[in-house]
Amino acid sequence: MSSKAMATLMESLTKLPGVGAKTAARLAYHIVEMKPEDVENLAAAIRSVKLETHPCEICFNTVDADKTICDICASDKRDGKIICVVKDAKDLDAIERAGSFDGKYHVTGGLISPLAGVSQNDIHLRELIKRVSDDNVQEVIIAFEPTVEGDATALFISRLLNPAGVKVTKLARGLAVGADFSGTDSLTIAKAIENRIPV
Repeated sequence: MSSKAMATLMESLTKLPGVGAKTAARLAYHIVEMKPEDVENLAAAIRSVKLETHPCEICFNTVDADKTICDICASDKRDGKIICVVKDAKDLDAIERAGSFDGKYHVTGGLISPLAGVSQNDIHLRELIKRVSDDNVQEVIIAFEPTVEGDATALFISRLLNPAGVKVTKLARGLAVGADFSGTDSLTIAKAIENRIPV
């Protein structure tokens, strides 16, 4: 029988994506066996990432508290005429690891999902439309996971942007339906970007 503290830790760990009861127990027992300074460092890193980061003022990627915009938005080496639209910073990181995209990004912060109570007003679409207009963007690549919500949000964005004459594409279907970007290998993501198709 675990102590109350262990039970609380295990319950907290199960709130992480992909962590079930068995994995939570294994992680909790590992934490107990760690050196006290390593546990303190881990706890400090968790606090820091929550308290010392905020969204980029342009693309909504995660950025350190001492900056207003992320390094990608600040870079003059990136092609600002192409924007890749992703659901979250985790998906942005997966595409960056693939190393095949040299444009800029826009993080929506979610997908339209009426069943979950998420509408177009709950995600960063107004800001995307403004960027496309203000920066004379020529192409918007929609890089959502191939799910019902991802496809519906992609279609909504396409309908918003097509009247403005902006080319709207989405990743090729080399990605499995329901796939999670973070678990997809870099070559598959790179090929999906290279072979993108109109929405």
